[in-house]
Amino acid sequence: MKKWLWTMLFGTALVLGACGGGGDNGGDGGDSSGSDGGDTSEAGAAEELFQNNCASCHGQDLSGGAGPDLTSVGADHSADDIVNIIKNGKGQMPAQSQVSDEDAQTIASWLAEKK
Repeated sequence: MKKWLWTMLFGTALVLGACGGGGDNGGDGGDSSGSDGGDTSEAGAAEELFQNNCASCHGQDLSGGAGPDLTSVGADHSADDIVNIIKNGKGQMPAQSQVSDEDAQTIASWLAEKK
């Protein structure tokens, strides 16, 4: 019975996370980017990758859900540690083989700044 309940809760979290959508991406095209566009673009790309690959478990605002809260993950893990976790999994988190090495590095660098 517990497995069935856990499966239903996890499945619901995945469905709701996947359906959440942002709708705020319209401003990423950036009239305010200016000369600092590199950092802003990278952060926007990292956030989009996170939303597409991680938010269903870790929450769209990094606050957690089926997976742990990542709002201050950079205080505990370096970017290299986070890449390792993404690629190899940790605890109940499975390895994310669908995420390319480049995308994993982009996400990890962005998350490592969350302190």
